[in-house]
Amino acid sequence: MTLLFEHKSRDGSAKQGAAPDTRLPATGAKRSGTALLIIGCAISVIVIALALGLGLGLGLRKHHGISLSPSTTHPSTTSAASAPTGTPLPGNGGSSTTSSSLEEWRLDPKSYVLDTSWDLNAAPTTRHYDLVISEGQGWPDGVVRDMLFINGQFPGPLIEVNRGDRLVVNVTNYLSKNSTTIHWHGLFQNGTNWFDGTTGVTQCGIPPGKSLLYNFTIDNQFGTYWYHSHYGTQYLDGILGPLIVHAPEEADARKLYDQERVVLVQDWYHDFSTVNLGNYLVPDNENSEPVPDNGLINGFSYFNCSSYPPDSGRTCFDNNTYTVFTLDPNTRTRLRLINTGAFAEFQLSIDNHTLSVIEADGTLVNPYPVHRLPIHVAQRYSVVLTTNQSTSTNYWIRAAMNTACFTGDNPVLDPTTMAVVSYSGNNTIVPAVNSSVDWKDAYDVICEDLDPSLLVPTSRAVPPPATTFYRVDFSFGIGAYQLDYAKVNGTTWAPLGNSTTLIEAVDGLGQGEAGKFGVTGQVSAFESNQFVVGTSNSSVEVVDVLIYSLDEGSHPFHLHGHQFWILRTGSGSFDWKNYYSSIMPSKPGAVENALRRDTLTIKPYAWSLIRFVADNPGLWALHCHIAWHMEAGLLMQFMSRADVLKTMRIPDDVRALCV
Repeated sequence: MTLLFEHKSRDGSAKQGAAPDTRLPATGAKRSGTALLIIGCAISVIVIALALGLGLGLGLRKHHGISLSPSTTHPSTTSAASAPTGTPLPGNGGSSTTSSSLEEWRLDPKSYVLDTSWDLNAAPTTRHYDLVISEGQGWPDGVVRDMLFINGQFPGPLIEVNRGDRLVVNVTNYLSKNSTTIHWHGLFQNGTNWFDGTTGVTQCGIPPGKSLLYNFTIDNQFGTYWYHSHYGTQYLDGILGPLIVHAPEEADARKLYDQERVVLVQDWYHDFSTVNLGNYLVPDNENSEPVPDNGLINGFSYFNCSSYPPDSGRTCFDNNTYTVFTLDPNTRTRLRLINTGAFAEFQLSIDNHTLSVIEADGTLVNPYPVHRLPIHVAQRYSVVLTTNQSTSTNYWIRAAMNTACFTGDNPVLDPTTMAVVSYSGNNTIVPAVNSSVDWKDAYDVICEDLDPSLLVPTSRAVPPPATTFYRVDFSFGIGAYQLDYAKVNGTTWAPLGNSTTLIEAVDGLGQGEAGKFGVTGQVSAFESNQFVVGTSNSSVEVVDVLIYSLDEGSHPFHLHGHQFWILRTGSGSFDWKNYYSSIMPSKPGAVENALRRDTLTIKPYAWSLIRFVADNPGLWALHCHIAWHMEAGLLMQFMSRADVLKTMRIPDDVRALCV
C-alpha cells in the first residue's frame, strides 16, 4: 500500500456498543466541467456575500475548528468586525472538524468542558456509566492505524463524581482476542482492592464477550484523576479517559477561575502498541525505548503527511488540525492537565501567558506561577490560564517532549505538540508569528518534576512519624535470552498467568497460612517473579520507602491505593543522620510542608524518600508508569493489613475471571 494524501469525508468509523465500522474516508475525482461549474458558483456566492456584507454592515464570525466553547459564556469584547485575519489552521482552517462533522469515532471535545454549576455539596448518590471496549481504525493526527475505542470513540468519556458517591461502571469487552481491565488511576479503592484493575495483582482480565461491573465508593479524596486499561500496553491504543472528583473544599479554589477544561496530553505512535513492544523487548536492545511518532492534545494533532515517503505503506490524511480552546477575553480557566502517554515527559507552556499551578495529583496547592510546567507520564496538574493578552492574535499551546530523555531518534517526530488558545474572535487562524511568542526560559535537559518544595498544599497534613523503613533499588540489564529487563531488588515482575497475588494472599491467609503470607518485609510465599513487601500485618504502620535509581533514565513512579508524602529527593549519598534525627520522627520544620501526590519522577542515578500510611487492605502496585518499562518488569507490590485480608471476601464475578 502506498502513502495516500486524502481529504476526509465524515462517514466515521466506530459504532457505540458494537464492533466499530472502520470505513476510511471516501474520495473521488471530479470531472473538469463539474469543477468549473462549482468554481463559478462559488465566485458568485462570494461576490453576493461581500456585497451584502458591505452594504448592510454585517460582520461574519467564523465558528470552525475543534472549538471548546464554554458552557456558560461571558460577553466577548472582540467584535466580529474587528476579529483578526491570518493564515488558516491546517485542515481548511479547521472547517472540516467542527463538532457537527466529527468522525463518529472521535469524542466531541465539548464533552471535556466541565459544568461550573456542578453542585459540590450534593448528597452522595450512585452514578452509573457504561464503557464498551472495541477495536477498529482511526487517525487522530491524520495517520490511519489500528486503535481501541471506548463506546466507539477516542479518547474515553469524562467520568465526573462527588466525593462520597458510589461509582458503578459496567465494562464490556468487545475485543476479538484480548482480555482487558480498567484501573482507576489515583483512586484509593479502600475496601475494594479487587476493583483496582491491575492485571495479575488485583484481578484477571475481562475476556472477550464478557463484562465486569466495577462498583465502589469514592471517599477521602478529590481532584483530577484518570482511568485506563492496566492490561499490557492497551491504554496506549486508546483505552483511557479523565475522571474528576469534586468536593466542597473546591469552593475556595473556584474563586480563582471562572470555568474548567480537561486537557489530555499524550505521546502517540503510528503502530499498534504490541508492535512497538515487540521491537523493544528483543535481544541486545538495551535502553532503547520506542520513540513516539507524534503527540496529541485531547485526541487531536496535525501531522505533516510528507514526512513519510510514498512507499511507506501508510495512509495519511492531510487535513487534520489542532485542538482549539475557544475562550473569552479577560476570563480565568482551570486547565486540568493529564499526561496519558506511554513514554514522554512534556514541558507545557502557553505563549505570552503565565500559568498558575493550583493542583498536583489530587492535592490543591497555593498558586504558583510558571512559564513551563513539566508533566511526566500519569501525572496531573491543574493550572489557571488568564486570557488577559491582546485579542489581535491566537496563541500556541506548546507541549514539548523532553527528547533529552530519549535514547533514539525518530525522523518523523515533531517533538512539540501544539494546540491553540483563541479569544480573538477568529478561532480558525494560526497564531501570528510575531505576536504569539514562546517563553525564552530554557527547556529542561533532564526529565524531572517541578520542585515539590514550591508546591505548598492549601490544606497541610503533617506526615506522622515513620514506624518502618524499606529501601528499594531498581535497575535495567541484559538478562536471559539477551533481553533488557528491569529488576526491583533483584526481581523482574511478570503478571500471574491465571491468578492474582490478591487472590493467593486472601486464600492463603484464610486457610491459616499466616506464617507464609502474614509476614513483615519480603513475602516469599508468592512466585519468584513477584516482589511483595508485607506491612501493617496487625496494626497500621507508617512506611518510609527510599527508592534508588541505578539507571540512566528518569522514571515516573506511581503507587496504587495511596497518596504519599515526598520527603526528600537527591543524588549521591543519603543523609542518614538527618533522617533519624529529624525526618523519621517528623520533627517541626522537617516535613510539615511535604507535598502529597501519587506519581513522582525519579531522576537518573538519584533517590527519592516517600512516606505513606499503610492502612489500606490489599495488594498495591508501585511501578514505573512508562509503559515499556512496566512491561519489562519494573513493578513491585506492598501487601497491607494481613489481618483484614484474612477475612476479605472477593466477589464471585471477580474470581470467575481467573479461570
